[in-house]
Amino acid sequence: MKTNAVRFLLGLFVLASLACAAAPRVFAADKHPFSIDDYAALRSARAVSISPDGRTILYRVSFDGTAGPADKHEWHLMDVSGENGRKLDLPEHFEPSGFTKDGSLYGIYPVGKLPQLAIVPLGDGKLVQILSLPSGIRSATISPDGTRFAVLADPRKPDPLAAVRTIAAPDETSLYVVGVNGSEPGWWCPALVDVAEIAWSPDGSQIAVVSMWPKAGHHDVHSFVDVCSSIGMRRLAEIPDATSGLAWTSGGKELVFAGTTSPVLTPEHVFALPVSGGQPVDRTPDLAGTAITLAADPHGNVWVEMHKGVVTETYSYRDGKLEPAYRWPDGIVQGLPAYSLLSSAPAVLAFNVQDPSHCTNVAVVAGAQLQKITHEGDDALANVNLGEVKAVHCTSKDGTKLEGIATFPADYAAGKKYSFLVLPHGGPEANDELNFDLFARLVAGMGYVVLQPQYRGSTGYGADFLAAIYQHFGDRAYADVDSATDFAIAQGWADPNRLAIFGWSAGGFMTSWTVTQTHRYRAAIEGAGITDWLSFIPTSDVWQTDYDARFQEKDPAPMLQFSAVMHVDQVTTPLLILHGEADARVPTFQGREFYVLLAERGKTVRMVTYPGSPHFPQIVEQRRDVFTELENWLKKYNP
Repeated sequence: MKTNAVRFLLGLFVLASLACAAAPRVFAADKHPFSIDDYAALRSARAVSISPDGRTILYRVSFDGTAGPADKHEWHLMDVSGENGRKLDLPEHFEPSGFTKDGSLYGIYPVGKLPQLAIVPLGDGKLVQILSLPSGIRSATISPDGTRFAVLADPRKPDPLAAVRTIAAPDETSLYVVGVNGSEPGWWCPALVDVAEIAWSPDGSQIAVVSMWPKAGHHDVHSFVDVCSSIGMRRLAEIPDATSGLAWTSGGKELVFAGTTSPVLTPEHVFALPVSGGQPVDRTPDLAGTAITLAADPHGNVWVEMHKGVVTETYSYRDGKLEPAYRWPDGIVQGLPAYSLLSSAPAVLAFNVQDPSHCTNVAVVAGAQLQKITHEGDDALANVNLGEVKAVHCTSKDGTKLEGIATFPADYAAGKKYSFLVLPHGGPEANDELNFDLFARLVAGMGYVVLQPQYRGSTGYGADFLAAIYQHFGDRAYADVDSATDFAIAQGWADPNRLAIFGWSAGGFMTSWTVTQTHRYRAAIEGAGITDWLSFIPTSDVWQTDYDARFQEKDPAPMLQFSAVMHVDQVTTPLLILHGEADARVPTFQGREFYVLLAERGKTVRMVTYPGSPHFPQIVEQRRDVFTELENWLKKYNP
């Protein structure tokens, strides 16, 4: 589910945000494998910001619980030393984004049904509303001097008939600037209505802006870089590709962002653009990994989220050079670091780290290493056994070198063949990471060996590997996933008579496509998958032209070539289809069409939809049902 400029397609594997903690692997008679019931107790912690004095970390503790809306959360403070942790008592529904110069929290607070900008002093907790824009706001970023907010918001007034109709029109996002006390509000550069990224200049006088064409009305992705101020705007460049992240560097003389020149839409290199104007220059042309996005702290340090295979690290960019900065042993550094946005604050960083046996928690710099200071979830699975998780390497049928992540059941014994599930990730331009993957752990808890293959089109292996998926999702990527199953059998892990496949989103496509190409799997589960590319490409809510940018009216054959609906007569594997009824990323009719075509041909198929659900359910009861349906299907058809 990619929700910003970095992730245009179908998203990183949908439950990455739920990846949570288990106690270290300890075997005992009273311990049990990970199950659906254990899922409710999982908790994680993520750093949000650092206080102006550099002494305190604001972080969010997230959990699903047993019922109601998923991703419930609490707000906490902790000293950077790891001491004095305390839960905040904030106004209900207030979502803090950071600190003002006086140490208050600023963030988003719903007024009616519209999110607005508000400030909450930590002393008395009395909320002060700063803005009341007609259509609400989407985000707010404080300036380096702490005097103003840059707000992204829809400049239009709400439709007065919104309760009875929905007008098909692109979303609009413009830039609004207001003082921290509500003074001098106004739209900056109102001609920009498709703003995707912003970055305050080091002196707080200007804002760099990346805007992008909306999907509706455009076939290709184009990005535009402008510099805005209270007196107008100046265009620096037009970029015929997607970008992600934006930062000032070189003392305010240069802007950097993650970008691409390949047919796919996911940025993978660091580009630099002179503020004086000119063409962007790729500063990392030979990069072996994938630079997904970046940001700068107020002290001029540029931090880059770097995917290196199944590991994610933090890199630094300075003077045209990209270098390793921070990593987490046997796991990942998740996303970019948290820091104060105020130039007067000390240069203190907080990181979010995770590994296959622990959920996301907050870490700080200790010498040259990172040290974890929160431990959410370490006691959540105290009575659960976890199996080994490791990165593995294999070769596809055409000789392409591949990586994957293997998750084993807790009682795994070498030499014994197990039920096996191959779990291709979503995206498709994404990767699986060495983290606590909820679906992999759930299926391994049923006694399966699970393998997550990093097929061509995955991030972390360089631009050529990423772009290899263009026009080849159904042959190259499929061959890689199928070769991963061959590998598991050759290793002696997988019983060739007890094979299953499951994936969500792009992984759902891989599942639906696979069962039209081979009969080797005894059970298949497809979540929110693409089954008909001809109708999917124009109807998804984000660009999908990096599957194939050719116009369908010129020749529909390329779109039909890898569409599972064109091969329904070849399916023999029992297939479970799961889909949200309000899915705009992969519209629900994709699953419905495949279900109807299979059912009318007498195939073994079941479809379950979730009312009101987007690309993945946001209600706990629905999420639990997804797990239950998956488990029951595997037990029935791949016992």
